[in-house]
Amino acid sequence: MLKIKFLFMFLAVGMLFTSCSDDDTTTTQKSIVDVVVDSPDFTLLEAAVLHAGIADALKNPTITVFAPTDAAFRAAGLTSAAVIQGIDKVALANILSYHVVGSLVPSSALATKDNVAVKMLNGTDAFVTKNASGVSINGARVTTADVKAENGAIIHIIDAVIAPETRNIVALAQGNPDLSFLVAAVLKANTGSTKVVDILSGAGPFTVFAPTNDAFKAAGFATVAAVTATDANTLAAILTYHVVSARVYSTNLTTGNVTTASGGTVAINAANGTVKGAKNANPSKIIAVNIPASNGVVHLIDSVLLP
Repeated sequence: MLKIKFLFMFLAVGMLFTSCSDDDTTTTQKSIVDVVVDSPDFTLLEAAVLHAGIADALKNPTITVFAPTDAAFRAAGLTSAAVIQGIDKVALANILSYHVVGSLVPSSALATKDNVAVKMLNGTDAFVTKNASGVSINGARVTTADVKAENGAIIHIIDAVIAPETRNIVALAQGNPDLSFLVAAVLKANTGSTKVVDILSGAGPFTVFAPTNDAFKAAGFATVAAVTATDANTLAAILTYHVVSARVYSTNLTTGNVTTASGGTVAINAANGTVKGAKNANPSKIIAVNIPASNGVVHLIDSVLLP
């Protein structure tokens, strides 16, 4: 009987120590990285994070990530992990860190305002809008807000990949082969009394509704030579009619008349995604939106706006 009593005492003490040991064990809380890995909607973001080597930075519990879905990556041309792995790691890390705020920013803390500058983890500003349509950043819409990781970090899911841009509007256009007619027009206009190059290279911010080469051709400019043969001041009047002296992403567009840098107005139809000049018979379709520049944003349109 004495041996049995000692045995029960031994088991009881053992259970006590086991219980204490269990209480002292801390379970690591899941971070944003874990949320990304666990979600079937973030396979391309996961591939990008791993390739860029920034997983450790995303384990911080006091950050907010604007996380693009797989559909957003594919829309940006990043269609597979193989494509992503072909990107320079430093450049990719810069893009990904442009989606991260180094503090906790729940949607409830955002001001109802257009384009509030927010410093991102890569050191440059992104622009957050909160209005009746919801929350967006650089025109990318937040489709699901305030997804919280176990460690307290916040995810806002967005429908587009955003990217920092160091080129101004003129340099951006010069790098786009579909805007060669527009570039020729800007350079010729700059020889007149209105220095369009200087304006669009300035601090801004500006929004440019940029006609494509096909838009210029449809307006009667068959070649670049036809553009450069046009009077410089005439071109300047047309070009500044395509410029708004503000940063206007697609999520900032509202239906109504907007005053341009030329002093004239264009008619925006936000529901249809069109913009119409005073002398245009038909509105121009906005065919690509939210192309970032260091001093503003560019939207491509399919016809030249006529003041």
